[in-house]
Amino acid sequence: MPDHPSRLGRYETTAIGGETVRAYIPPPLPPIPPIDLAGLHVPLEQANQTLGRLDGIASVLPDPSLFLYIYIRKEALLSSQIEGTQSSLSDLLLYEAEAAPGVPIDDTREVSGYVAAMNHGLHRLREDFPLSLRLIREIHGILLSQGRGRDKDPGEFRRTQNWIGGTRPGNALFVPPPPHLVMDSLGALEAFIHADSPDLPLLVKAALVHVQFETIHPFLDGNGRLGRLLITFLLCERGVLREPLLYLSLFFKQNRQAYYDHLQAVREHGDWEAWVGFFLRGVTETARQGTQTAQSLLRLFGNDRARIEQLGRPAATAMRLHLFLQRRGLTTIPDASRRLGLSQPTVTSAIAHLRKLSIVRETTGRQRGKVFVYGGFLDLLSEGTDPLPR
Repeated sequence: MPDHPSRLGRYETTAIGGETVRAYIPPPLPPIPPIDLAGLHVPLEQANQTLGRLDGIASVLPDPSLFLYIYIRKEALLSSQIEGTQSSLSDLLLYEAEAAPGVPIDDTREVSGYVAAMNHGLHRLREDFPLSLRLIREIHGILLSQGRGRDKDPGEFRRTQNWIGGTRPGNALFVPPPPHLVMDSLGALEAFIHADSPDLPLLVKAALVHVQFETIHPFLDGNGRLGRLLITFLLCERGVLREPLLYLSLFFKQNRQAYYDHLQAVREHGDWEAWVGFFLRGVTETARQGTQTAQSLLRLFGNDRARIEQLGRPAATAMRLHLFLQRRGLTTIPDASRRLGLSQPTVTSAIAHLRKLSIVRETTGRQRGKVFVYGGFLDLLSEGTDPLPR
């Protein structure tokens, strides 16, 4: 692996906990020499094409918000799993439906905080608020407002040294910039995000921003999750995606070691091209999976709707419940009754019809507090969301 000396950062010796370590300060973006795009034309073209198809699928969904509701939660779950949470998609939906006895509450709160942070960032961008350090701090404040990061200065850039990997600074895999240089590095990153880069395709720019953010590691906790969010926020801000449909967490989760190896190769050797190639493969695979999932959901909804229409008189109420479950994924009888404005006996009857059609299944086995899930829907969205082994 050839080194690119002009792309390498510098080290500053710093003391942490009685140990002397070398903290790494990355050079500002873009890399010098510039990214060699010659070998990246084919993967870049593939990534752009599949991303275009993914963006297009949103326009044929009857209500993109139905798809996004669960899709965003899947991303939140996957991104949090990379950081070690053990929550599942059904845990999160149960927690949000306030039907959560027995689910890992700390883990689930953490994922729920990610959903809130993501939605806040997207809302601000739609108000034409710039993707800036101020917005990053706002998002981080929400991200760590729930779960285990509450004591890690939510919404504040770090004022102490942190490290990545290892049990202490002295055996860490990587030590980010010392606290007094964090703002200089972040200021340069913000300038790069806002700069016109006519010779740099946006996907390549997103790849560079992600690594630089992870290398600066500007918060005491939540850097990985926020760094992955930045990818989608950048693509939405620049209009490449109309809806936030691209999330690389599943790809990074499935290729965890390669992901970490590529980040480290950039820091140690300046090997940006290998990282960008890996990133573009992730975009292609993720966008293709997202398109296939949306198409599968359209078929599932259409097939189930056709079967419900055959019910005769009960079809109208069953259809209302079916539409409700497309947005929620699961429900209890009291919850559906309250939200749909129907009596509990009416909801109970509609659920019985959907169970008979094998559209809905009960998950608890309890006599009281039963939870009913839209089985085919949840099965499709849950692919790849098994927690990583501890």
